[in-house]
Order: sequence, then structure tokens, then C-alpha cells
Amino acid sequence: MTLRLATSKLSNRTIVSAAKTASQTTLRSLSTSSLDRAKDLSDYDRVLSTFATIRACAVLRTATSAACPKAMQACIDGGFKIVEFTLTTPDCLDHLADFRQKYDGDVMVGCGTIMNTEDAERAVDAGAEFIITPVMLPDVIEWCAKR
Repeated sequence: MTLRLATSKLSNRTIVSAAKTASQTTLRSLSTSSLDRAKDLSDYDRVLSTFATIRACAVLRTATSAACPKAMQACIDGGFKIVEFTLTTPDCLDHLADFRQKYDGDVMVGCGTIMNTEDAERAVDAGAEFIITPVMLPDVIEWCAKR
């Protein structure tokens, strides 16, 4: 099992302001988009604000499916309010969906190790509120920007 703690040294205001400025045009098109899996502007703002405020995310990778829910529960019990399941964990999306249903509104749940648009679609369909790629993937970035 691997658990990473990600923190930001930027101020909350700087993070939110930079993100809003950089994607203002895209956000206008999102609000009128009819694409599948589209998120609205308030959801986008909520995710950015949560990261800017909390600034710590439990990132979970386990070798077995059985270890995953126990380890993630320990992270949440330990106080994490943002959690990420990695696609390298067996049955990751099933566990993600279960935790999203169980903690919806209390813990922000996302998915990492997204390597292509198909991974992104499956993660969002499972309930991921955010996705993380290990490297810059232009096709995944474009897919997200359209939604």
C-alpha cells in the first residue's frame, strides 16, 4: 500500500484565482454543454475550492482489492476529506463508487492513474469528482476541458 500526502504552498486565493482565470472561456462553454458526463460551473468551483482549502489528499494504492476499502476507511477515519483511488488498485472503480455513495458531500472522492480518455470516462461514471493523470496527456486534458 502506498499513501501520499499532497500539499500546496500556494495560498487558497492564488490557486482558485489562477484556475478560474486560465479556464474562463472553457467554463462558459461548459455551462451550455450537453456532453455526456458534463459538470456544471458550480461543481468545478466546488472541487477547486475544496482542494484550495484542504490542500491534503490521501492517495491509495493497494495490491489487493480486499485491502483497499480497509485502508481507505483508515485514511478517512484519520481525518482526510479528499481521497484518491488509483486505477492500479484491483476493483478500484467499484470501491470508488461505494465510498462516493457512503461519503457523498462529506469526503471528496477522486481517481488517479488516468492514462487515457476511456479511463477518465469510467472514473467519472463510477462517481469520481476529480481525476489525476501521472503525466500530461493532451487527449485527456481536452476531454476534461469539453466537460
